[in-house]
Amino acid sequence: MRFEGCYIHRNHVTGGRCTSNATINGKTVVITGANAGIGKETARELAKRGGRIIMGCRDMGKCEEAAKEIRGKTLNPHVYACHLDLASMKSIREFAERIKQEEQRVDVLINNAGVMRCPAWKTEDGFDMQFGVNHLGHFLLTNLLLDKLKESAPSRVINLASLAHIVGKIDFEDLNWEKKKFDTKQAYCQSKLANVLFTRELAKRLQGTGVTVNAVHPGVVATELGRHTGLHQSQFSSSVLSEYPASLLDSQFREINKYLPKKHYGFLTILFHVKILLTLKMVLTNIIVLFFFSKMYLKLSLKKNGHCDCNTVSIYKKDFTVDVS
Repeated sequence: MRFEGCYIHRNHVTGGRCTSNATINGKTVVITGANAGIGKETARELAKRGGRIIMGCRDMGKCEEAAKEIRGKTLNPHVYACHLDLASMKSIREFAERIKQEEQRVDVLINNAGVMRCPAWKTEDGFDMQFGVNHLGHFLLTNLLLDKLKESAPSRVINLASLAHIVGKIDFEDLNWEKKKFDTKQAYCQSKLANVLFTRELAKRLQGTGVTVNAVHPGVVATELGRHTGLHQSQFSSSVLSEYPASLLDSQFREINKYLPKKHYGFLTILFHVKILLTLKMVLTNIIVLFFFSKMYLKLSLKKNGHCDCNTVSIYKKDFTVDVS
């Protein structure tokens, strides 16, 4: 019984599943950092939907292996591995030139690759690693492919950002942490804020061109991104992010989710954050949650279907359900 509370919390922080059946036959998609994590799953899903997928990765061994796996599982032969090191301006320019020379069109550019809370490393060109890879590298790549994107319009640019941008501050006097003590958390937040600001400004400049630009927060996802932080290694986070069997209780919570008013999501968030802070026993939390939803379920069962406003979708899902044709 200890997983039910985590199940609801997981749905809130990770977003729902994309239920769209849209296909992208004839579309070319460029994805950075596509050999693992969100990038790999994005490449797999879009390959399954018929797209021509260009995977830009630093580690060609892992990239080739991932591309081969995706081709085998999706039966889509148009999945390609290309070398791209976002910590090197030279590598970015070479990658972009190859795309412009070899690809007839670029319909979607997904700037997915990133590094999170690493030590005080520098890029090949001397930039702070997080700012250099997460923002500057994608900034350069996007601008180098902009003409190709305009020629392929309607097209789109998708920047993987993070809610961490909310607490980010950009120090224009010391972007590379050379004058102050390095803070890996703030360095990450700064890079994510830069992603959002870049997205907003580029979207304004590209109005009327047929190229749309969006930043997305993918939610809490168990990937290698948090390898420098120990993120997702706790019992609680592992429970939240792990898959659960399709039990009767699981299906009941899914049904309740359909009719749950938006205002109650805030209640759940507070409930579980308090649980974490006070380190309450998991079983106690489950009892509270089950009691709350038992009463709510009884009330909701008296209402007609569709009476409640439940149009809650994740930004990530919303972005990919838009037709790119």
